[in-house]
Amino acid sequence: MRRIEIAKVLAQPALDDTITVMGWVRAFRGNRFIALNDGSTPHTLQIVLDAEKIDETIIKKIKFHACLSITGQLVASQGAGQAVEILAESIEVLGECNPEDGYMMQPKVQTMEFLRTNAHFRMRTNTFSSVFRLRHAIAFAVHKFYNDRGFFYIHTPIITGSDAEGAGEMFHVTTLDTNSPPRLEDGSVDYTQDFFGKATNLTVSGQLQGEIAALALGKIYTFGPTFRAENSNTPRHLAEFWMIEPEVAFNDIVDNMDLAEEFTKYLINYCLENHLADLELLDKRLAEEQNALPKDKRRAMGLIEQLRFVVDNAFERITYTEAVEILMKSKPYKEKKFEFPVEWGSDLQSEHERYLVEKEFKKPVIVRNYPKEIKAFYMRLNDDDKTVAAMDVLFPGIGEVIGGSQREDRHDLLVERIKAIGIAEEELWWYLQLRKFGGAPHAGFGLGFERMVQFITGMSNIRDVIAFPRTPGNAEF
Repeated sequence: MRRIEIAKVLAQPALDDTITVMGWVRAFRGNRFIALNDGSTPHTLQIVLDAEKIDETIIKKIKFHACLSITGQLVASQGAGQAVEILAESIEVLGECNPEDGYMMQPKVQTMEFLRTNAHFRMRTNTFSSVFRLRHAIAFAVHKFYNDRGFFYIHTPIITGSDAEGAGEMFHVTTLDTNSPPRLEDGSVDYTQDFFGKATNLTVSGQLQGEIAALALGKIYTFGPTFRAENSNTPRHLAEFWMIEPEVAFNDIVDNMDLAEEFTKYLINYCLENHLADLELLDKRLAEEQNALPKDKRRAMGLIEQLRFVVDNAFERITYTEAVEILMKSKPYKEKKFEFPVEWGSDLQSEHERYLVEKEFKKPVIVRNYPKEIKAFYMRLNDDDKTVAAMDVLFPGIGEVIGGSQREDRHDLLVERIKAIGIAEEELWWYLQLRKFGGAPHAGFGLGFERMVQFITGMSNIRDVIAFPRTPGNAEF
């Protein structure tokens, strides 16, 4: 008999039919009631055993996270807590799971650090199965949003010879013998003998290549892995993460902000409309977590309440200069409680961003027009000659979730900016030619996918929203 997924059984129960389900044991009570889950839904399906019908040796093998195939009649449940249940007629153990053999998972609350260490099993827990179903949903919603609006999906290279951010914090790619690489007369590595004939690295952004596509196809987006060799052991940073980067010809900074707000609200709405059960499970988990904290450390809203608040309200839009003025008038600034300085010309830190979002405006904030010295070379210079048409979208709990700008489309000004920060023109010859031959105003942004997943799921650590986190000192699995 063909297996039926538990999500379908619960959504369209065919009472009195004999069906087969397969899944993992989440609980086994009184040698009679099995809570079975197959990953298709956060809900379990209750299986009722009759000891006279099921062999005793089989019953002894029904343990936590054992994998079973069960055939039986689907009936209305006689007990509370579930609408339907299966009266088991036969059980096959597909995969035993004995704690005596060293299985480390247990039917109790286990710490997040323990689950990260055992990431090959953590998706079997209620929390992580919901997180990764939602991660899938958000990824699908990304593609649906842009496809429905006429954008084209572009695959940009993972191995690249350019550093879009100018940060220098890159993972280098080479086939040379790292113990004894060929060297030039001045002692530097001779990359002409490397696989690509030049120094290459893992991409930090697909933006520059995305601009090539936008200046031919009009509006495009990328969605792929990016890499940063930052030694940042924080709940907000990963060495390998995914980025969504739309780029739109003829858009200015205002159009860019509009797109960013519409996009993020769409992703949240999609989850609220299609995966509410998973969100409810995570909302309950977060509430229990918050109740264990001192009152002054608790979130102002529950998970679902906050998600609905974000989609129902317009994002606040302020300039960088206004943001600095607000911060300098704030109580934490006056009482010297900010760890990092607040002054015009310095970048906003996470503590500043969270103050603006969580204390001042109590909703997402878009900050625009940053000082040119703290932003990338490709951002369009404003008329004041001090700021660039850059923007950051700040969310409660996680700070910056989107960074973007209107791009500098004026060839001469772009050349000046490249020279000023010490980038050789030859390295970006093709990028400059995009401005010299048929250039156009355009704008785009990058959304850190994991930070968006973090916000929607309410998880406090970014390592818990990617299946196999890559962080300093950790490349397990």
